[in-house]
Amino acid sequence: MSIRTEKVASLLQHELGSILEKELPRKGALVTIVAVKVTADLGIARFYVSIIGTEKQQAEVMAWLHEETKFLRKLLSANIRNHFRRIPEIEFYEDRLYEKANRIEQLLREVRKSPEQYD
Repeated sequence: MSIRTEKVASLLQHELGSILEKELPRKGALVTIVAVKVTADLGIARFYVSIIGTEKQQAEVMAWLHEETKFLRKLLSANIRNHFRRIPEIEFYEDRLYEKANRIEQLLREVRKSPEQYD
């Protein structure tokens, strides 16, 4: 990414993060915007979201984000309209890196508990 797209991604991540703090229904899941990738023409911003909670909570949050995409884009536009002529379209993707890291951690703990099995 160029410096310009990195700055735009950082601004979008910060602004949408603060919007989600206020607008996201509080149902117990912890939602974090892990990364934002913006296309070179600044037409599309892809938000990678980490959701810590049960499978049901994760599904509900992702469904809510997809349903409210237009509303969230409108709020984002109101916050940063001085920076852009046109606000990028937004897309949400679930980032499962946290779950994968927990699984690796669990496997490592199991290996450490019983190393004599592998000798």
